Amino acid sequence: MFLPVFVAGGSALLSFYIMQAKMEVAVSKERESLAEARAIINSQQVTMEERVRATEEATKRAALDEFMQDFRVEERSYAKETRSLSSSKKSMVMQERLFFRNIPLSNWVEHEMVVEEGHDLDRLPAPSVFSGAAALPAAGEGRLPISKMLDEVTVARPSAPRPSASKPTLSAHVVFGVQ
Repeated sequence: MFLPVFVAGGSALLSFYIMQAKMEVAVSKERESLAEARAIINSQQVTMEERVRATEEATKRAALDEFMQDFRVEERSYAKETRSLSSSKKSMVMQERLFFRNIPLSNWVEHEMVVEEGHDLDRLPAPSVFSGAAALPAAGEGRLPISKMLDEVTVARPSAPRPSASKPTLSAHVVFGVQ
């Protein structure tokens, strides 16, 4: 009598432990799949936040770039030479002005860069051209080639006045230059 009850109790206990083990395995598989799903959701959330942040930064950068493209600098420059009796100074003056679209935001700002600075003691004023013939050099000495050529060129005048030509004519070498 005790044997069938003992066998029935043992088999019930054995089936209980087997079912409990199966249920623990199923629960652990569910926990594992749940952990994987949570990890995927967390990684997607982090990636989405990074994408949103990157998109916001790109939008801000594009807006700032567009805003900065409306600014421009207008430049102008000229050469300036200052002479006195004893010195000479050549400089380059650059002026800049800042604009937003077509609205000036600043006055002209000048930057002066000295290109050449020197003393001109050896370049004292030469005697004036109008002081007289004594200041002229000897014939042919120290003269420019063009002035020598003009001395050699003679104005061709007709011997008898013609009705069609009332002005004297120059030779072709003088008008067009020697080529």
